[in-house]
Amino acid sequence: MKESPARKIQDYQVFGEFGEVNPSVSDGATFTFMTAEKMGELFHQEVEGCFLYSRHLNPSDFYLGQTLAAMEGTDTAQVMGSGMGAITSTLMQLVHTGDEIISSRTIYGGSYAFMKNFLPKFGVSTQFVDIKNLKQIENAINEKTKVIYCETISNPLLELSDIPELRKLADKYNLKLVVDNTFTPMIFAPYKLGAHIVVYSLTKFANGMNDAVAGAVCSDHDFIASLRNVNDGAAMLLGPVLDPIRASMILKNLHTLHVRIKQHSSNAMFIAENLEKLGLKVFYPGLPSYAQYKLHKSLMSERYGFGGMITLDAKEQETATALMEKMQEEKVGYFAVSLGFYKSLFSSPGSSTSSEIPVEEQNAMGMTPGLVRISIGLDDDIEETLERIKKSLKYVNLI
Repeated sequence: MKESPARKIQDYQVFGEFGEVNPSVSDGATFTFMTAEKMGELFHQEVEGCFLYSRHLNPSDFYLGQTLAAMEGTDTAQVMGSGMGAITSTLMQLVHTGDEIISSRTIYGGSYAFMKNFLPKFGVSTQFVDIKNLKQIENAINEKTKVIYCETISNPLLELSDIPELRKLADKYNLKLVVDNTFTPMIFAPYKLGAHIVVYSLTKFANGMNDAVAGAVCSDHDFIASLRNVNDGAAMLLGPVLDPIRASMILKNLHTLHVRIKQHSSNAMFIAENLEKLGLKVFYPGLPSYAQYKLHKSLMSERYGFGGMITLDAKEQETATALMEKMQEEKVGYFAVSLGFYKSLFSSPGSSTSSEIPVEEQNAMGMTPGLVRISIGLDDDIEETLERIKKSLKYVNLI
């Protein structure tokens, strides 16, 4: 049996100031010192148990980071004010003017836009590749390449990155492998599979309540220390700090993540199987028809299932829109962006979360206008949810 990330979370104990079962929330922006020597020391290196300024590190953020590190199997972690804060800080820390990134072409639209449109302002370019094609990736590597970037399961086409093989390429050419695991916490352990750095939008499954925006970077001690460095650390100087009250909320919710992920996965599997039986084109890693089914099973922790994300091809944009409006009317869930919520959420990636990607490039990667991405919720009566989805599909003449 593979090591349980849920057990690692449960075993990380921090007592509150007065013995509470939850850690005390530290909302101080700055921290006092008894001596000038100790303050000076902290400006040059981390000192265990000492805090300087909350933009650098805060006890509440630290507890959340250590819990995430325990879950991922990394030395430590830095939490951020958003998932994009985690992604952008990580990449800015790794590259310099003249460097190049190789990225999967099927990624979150914000990540794509940052690499395609923003980083060139600093002289950093990106080659976008089919992350499943290892030969194409190797052919794209040159002397300027510093980073391979991908998502464990891509947004929105649910393509799987072969992290062990990507790590071999990274080692061969002395590159850093950065993996976004937002879609599949606990299901995959990218760091143990070979990623150097794992990034998260905690806003999604990790928190699960859609009441906080946050991110995280999990890695070895040296990289996280570099992010926090007061002289040239991206996390310190760009300022993507997470509010400590939000950190304490997310920390509590992490303790139910394993239960939620299993329910999301169970519900999604039921919906995906039944939609496919209706003759619809469904992308879901748990279906034998999924192109990378065997690879997925070999890399995942099966106890947590295949995840809560389904992509359905409704063929045309107008049909997709009408379907989502009808599903909201039928109380399947909400017509909204984001994912990992306890209610189902659905959106059309081409006009929402992936809208930053040019249409011609969406077409090239197989992202058709009629795609509907569904984040399946924690519904207790999933059979009734299926009936409501079928009613909506009949309404738009898809079945």
